[in-house]
Amino acid sequence: MPGMTDPGGDALPDLRASDAEREEAAEVLRVAASEGRLDVDELDDRLGSVYSVRTRNELERLIADVSPERLGQVRAIVPPGKSTSGLTIKEGPGGSRWVIAVMGGHDKRGRWRVAPICTVLSIMGGSTIDLNDAELANRDTQLNVYSLMGGNEVRVPHGVNVQISEFAFMGGNDVQIGDEVAPAGGPTIHIRMVAVMGGSSLRRGRKLSRKERRELKEAEKRERELGRDRQGELEP
Repeated sequence: MPGMTDPGGDALPDLRASDAEREEAAEVLRVAASEGRLDVDELDDRLGSVYSVRTRNELERLIADVSPERLGQVRAIVPPGKSTSGLTIKEGPGGSRWVIAVMGGHDKRGRWRVAPICTVLSIMGGSTIDLNDAELANRDTQLNVYSLMGGNEVRVPHGVNVQISEFAFMGGNDVQIGDEVAPAGGPTIHIRMVAVMGGSSLRRGRKLSRKERRELKEAEKRERELGRDRQGELEP
């Protein structure tokens, strides 16, 4: 049986990979490619495998030669100016203090500098605020996200401490960042989310590409089909 360590014995099956672990492995591979450890073709091939393999051990093998750490392992300390993602910290003046959208929106992603206090205001519109490759002007950053009859999408990187406060009136915010524990010495992002007749979403990690989403759906479909086949085998 696939995923079993010893199909003929009493050994327990290998632990199945979770969606969060797949996303973490994909992030490790992207960082490895940005550091020159993988070329574009290798990255594309391994990302495809991330969403097709079934077990955690198989995921571990995909990142074993580009990262010294195992999935879910917490780094003991973060070097100055670096987080565990593409996020960097360069303390000093400057950075975006306001991102305002009225009946429109902004797309803030890639390398952009964020001031110690940054306010995102969307009125009948919305913006994408991606901090995965941003440069912070302070290790403690305050991000205020206001949505009035609109919405914003905020993405924060892995390995960063995130503290959230939120309020919604005739609307709501969708926060899904898991229970990840940030390593000691890393930056902290304080996010205040306020929604009035609208709402914003908060996620951890990079947004999956269309191809990655398709591969993930195909992997989930295969898992469901395998589960039905196994259930059929057990029925008399």
